[in-house]
Amino acid sequence: MNRITKTALVVATFFSASSFAGYEVQIDDTSKLTFGGYFKADLRNVSGDQAYRDFWIGSSTGAPDTNKTSIQARESRFNVKYSNGELAGFLEYDFYGSDGNALVSNSYEPRMRHAFISYKNWKVGQTWSTFMPLASIAEALDFGGAHVGQVFIRQGQIRYTNGGLELALENPANATDDNQSIPDVVARYTFKGDFGQLAVAALARTFDDNGVAGHADGTQLAYSISGKINTFGKDDFRFAYNAGAAGRYISPGHNAGDKVNADGSGDLLATQAYTVAYRHFWTDDLRSTVYYGHSEVEDFNGVSADSDRNHYGINLIQQLSKQLSVGVEFGNYDADISATETANSDYMQLSAKYVL
Repeated sequence: MNRITKTALVVATFFSASSFAGYEVQIDDTSKLTFGGYFKADLRNVSGDQAYRDFWIGSSTGAPDTNKTSIQARESRFNVKYSNGELAGFLEYDFYGSDGNALVSNSYEPRMRHAFISYKNWKVGQTWSTFMPLASIAEALDFGGAHVGQVFIRQGQIRYTNGGLELALENPANATDDNQSIPDVVARYTFKGDFGQLAVAALARTFDDNGVAGHADGTQLAYSISGKINTFGKDDFRFAYNAGAAGRYISPGHNAGDKVNADGSGDLLATQAYTVAYRHFWTDDLRSTVYYGHSEVEDFNGVSADSDRNHYGINLIQQLSKQLSVGVEFGNYDADISATETANSDYMQLSAKYVL
């Protein structure tokens, strides 16, 4: 008897943020493979004084009089999960691994997103940081929405979960010195109920400057408060407030170099970042999200010269079938390029998404 079940079943399991595990192949009584992901096509126009990006993040480059349109499908992704009882392995990749050649073939290399093993209360491998508030991320056509106001990072880790409590040791990489011996430490607790969910998280990073002036040194602390609150009908309100000496963890690209204060203390520059979003269902098949994200790094451009980033967007998404949706999003991104220069750009994006 063939022990592999040939029928694929749509189970619509939400396994990780924006990643759907959807088709099962039963191997035996205890083992199965689940294949998932989605295909997403985007038409994106950016006009203004920011350099074009496929999606906005915390880094920013000025480019006056930009007006560029791109049609691409790089956000498309594929994942596979193998499970055997309480043991599971998960692998996912998308196509942001290289810039490719848009002149001829538009060939893009796969990029590993997640690769981890889970067993009972433990998870080991690469996935979203335990410090990252997944539930608070707005539904957006721009890849990830307001990254500027979010903790947003994937990395290697060892995580223990018990109910709402999560404890993790995570990769201690930093941009100024790779000779770090103590893993980053994250603690997180999530409260769930009929109201939705609320979470608090703390991050501790320990640096050794190895005697190099201007590098981070000592233990640096940061925290996050986030939630997703059910409001009326199927609507929800999402928020996150992230602050402290987080460096590369908050607003990806904003302080990726883990810049420190000029006072010689070795302390990372303080960051504050937040997002708010409201999702409204006009009908069962038609919904919108309006969102805003902000981040600020103190003294990033010199003493008393902070660096700000802002991103807002509003979209309309039509669910054509259980698997297929189309949508349009309008928004704006603005940033301090330097202590004296600011720039902003408007964008418009059309997307079609087919979820496995």
